[in-house]
Amino acid sequence: MIEHNIDPVYDEDSRVLVLGSFPSPKSREQGFFYGHPQNRMWRVLAAVFEEEVPVSVEERRAFLLRNRIAMWDVLSECEIEGASDTSIKSEKPNDLSVILSAAAIKAIFTTGGAATKFYKKYDEGKYAVPHFGLKSTSPANAAVKLPELIENYRRIREYCEP
Repeated sequence: MIEHNIDPVYDEDSRVLVLGSFPSPKSREQGFFYGHPQNRMWRVLAAVFEEEVPVSVEERRAFLLRNRIAMWDVLSECEIEGASDTSIKSEKPNDLSVILSAAAIKAIFTTGGAATKFYKKYDEGKYAVPHFGLKSTSPANAAVKLPELIENYRRIREYCEP
């Protein structure tokens, strides 16, 4: 079993919760979400919020908090081969109430098929917050081009207002 080693990012001003499935080896090594250099998450969010692409962990954390985005993963531990979400088994969920009890979250977004599947399995119906599944920004999802991802993620901004 591999344990999740990245703390959630949130504060009392967070309005949306963005959830991946489980951090990739690169993310775990870096100690922050979407750490693989080919992952398009930071380019997508920067385009949605019309900002420069944050590069360092500190810049990414500040970007999230400034834009009222909480970020974590659905799973706290699992068996996984590399970064392959399709290989996940023996999974255990994170306790999302940690964030949902601390911030007035207006919407939950899951990034990709695995995150959506595990959210529905463990959390759907637990919280009175709408849930939306988004396309994966992973390099493994290269068939979905950057402009399509940006358009898919625009809904996040609607929910980030105070």
